[in-house]
Amino acid sequence: MRKENPARFSSAVGEAWMHGMFKIKYCHAIFEDEIYREGMRTLLLEVAYNYEMPISEIGFDDNHLHFLVDICLYDRPEVAKILRGYTGKKFFEFFPELKKSHFWGSGLWNPSYYLGAPKDLAGTIRYIQHQKYGRFGAMRGGQKTLSSFAV
Repeated sequence: MRKENPARFSSAVGEAWMHGMFKIKYCHAIFEDEIYREGMRTLLLEVAYNYEMPISEIGFDDNHLHFLVDICLYDRPEVAKILRGYTGKKFFEFFPELKKSHFWGSGLWNPSYYLGAPKDLAGTIRYIQHQKYGRFGAMRGGQKTLSSFAV
């Protein structure tokens, strides 16, 4: 997981991997649709690239997404604002019909979010990969908790 060239500034080198979770406002299950999932995946990777915050894993459930991001020397509220602001705005530019039908003109994301340093990085990666629409998908076994992936 270690980067070859971590963020470097005049007096600091930064690398801080965080497990993030953003939930859709009103708990609408929009990520059941593959087009919406892939649109969000593209937007999330785009904004992360623009701000030089590498994302290594992304996993979706029906109404939220999990990801693993290196926030470098940014602070958590700033990362949430950057990622949620950009993806929410651009998502509705690409899918305006969704804003009218499900969100009544409001924003995409629930105001709450999670960004935390994982105690067990490998377990967190497995958890993200086994989300319902993650790399390995937990659809066959149902939703699991993060603690069930602890080593």
